[in-house]
Amino acid sequence: MGPLAATRLLAMISLTVALDNGLLKTPPMGWMAWERFRCDIDCKDDPENCIGEGLFRDMADRLAEDGWKELGYEYVIIDDCWMSMLRDEQGRLQPEPSRFPGGIPKLARYIHDRGLKLGIYADMGTRTCMGFPGTTLDKIEIDAQTFASWGVDYLKFDGCNSNPVQQMLGYPLMSKALNATGRPMAYSCSWPVYVGGLPMNVNYTFLGDICHLWRNYYDIQDSWDSLQSIIEWFSNNQDDLQPAAGPGRWNDPDMLIIGNFGLSVDQARSQMALWAIMAAPLIMSNDLRNLDNSARAILQNKVAIAINQDPMGIQGRRLLQEKSHIEVYWRPLSHSASALVFLSRRTDMPYHYRSSLAKLHYNIGNYKAYDVFAGSTVKALNATTEFSVSINPSGVVMWYVYTEQQSKQMEILHYQQKKASQFTFNNAKPGHHTVL
Repeated sequence: MGPLAATRLLAMISLTVALDNGLLKTPPMGWMAWERFRCDIDCKDDPENCIGEGLFRDMADRLAEDGWKELGYEYVIIDDCWMSMLRDEQGRLQPEPSRFPGGIPKLARYIHDRGLKLGIYADMGTRTCMGFPGTTLDKIEIDAQTFASWGVDYLKFDGCNSNPVQQMLGYPLMSKALNATGRPMAYSCSWPVYVGGLPMNVNYTFLGDICHLWRNYYDIQDSWDSLQSIIEWFSNNQDDLQPAAGPGRWNDPDMLIIGNFGLSVDQARSQMALWAIMAAPLIMSNDLRNLDNSARAILQNKVAIAINQDPMGIQGRRLLQEKSHIEVYWRPLSHSASALVFLSRRTDMPYHYRSSLAKLHYNIGNYKAYDVFAGSTVKALNATTEFSVSINPSGVVMWYVYTEQQSKQMEILHYQQKKASQFTFNNAKPGHHTVL
């Protein structure tokens, strides 16, 4: 099929595609296997960590029992490498039976019984990124129907081993096919990352009509360098990317790697803060069975989550890059509140950054700020009064800024966060770090 014919077909598809099923009015939250567990399919020698039903049952248990579900972390998402190398006799994808002996429907029931939702992975191409069966154009409808019949709630649709014309046709067709099943499913598209991620090659208005979220940039790796490159790319292109986001349509800078091996505590706070500012999906990829208390406290921070989940759904922006290597990020929130993040790109020592709210374009008046990670209130904050914050190298100071009229609401949230930090689960199991 030539490009002109593909464009005409796409125009016809677009007339009938609109993924308006009411899902993901705030960014999705949950857990995904890929960054932490990759394509470990050795269930003989590594049964606890291989891509098999046991891993996903374990993570569902942790989300349900360790306080994650109540905070909004609801999706358990299978990534690549779950499939058998062959489709079944009816042409349907099927899980590798030695690793998923109960099949996906049984796993879906297990996850649903815990009040959670199941996500799954497929690839718009001849093969997945790791070489398992792909979803070619002629298989889109049967795959969508298969996922619906299994009780899947979320599809991540990758794009390895496909060309731009196939992607231009396949991503809208999958949206239409998911709609046609009658089962509401969140739809995560990897389309933009395969064509450069920017509007010269991506129609974000159209993308927002067919997908709930989309990967714009390369995969995150377990390192501060990787995290910084993602933050830099999104910030440098924020004029193009920021308007594309909103309720039901989200830019996705990829998974939260907090609790793994590559980030310090300060760097982990930086990721949580910036993902909240960017209205990014909060999809963890870590081992919830062995999560230390500092990582848990960051990921379960109620104020950071509330900022991320703000119902207005406006993605934040980088306001300033100082010569001191301090950057300031801002996001408008409901009820005339806002969030500020002061990020240090320094590598030497804590830096005292001085500014005022007026310099950051706030209107004249009196404000209060809640320091999200310190858990304390910054009082008597006049817009014109200079303040100073001490920011650790590669760390952040994150403020929730509000007016005097919002003080009572903030006091309640502060009390809830303080109470949560003192809570120890009664049903803690040996080896599980369940102190918040």
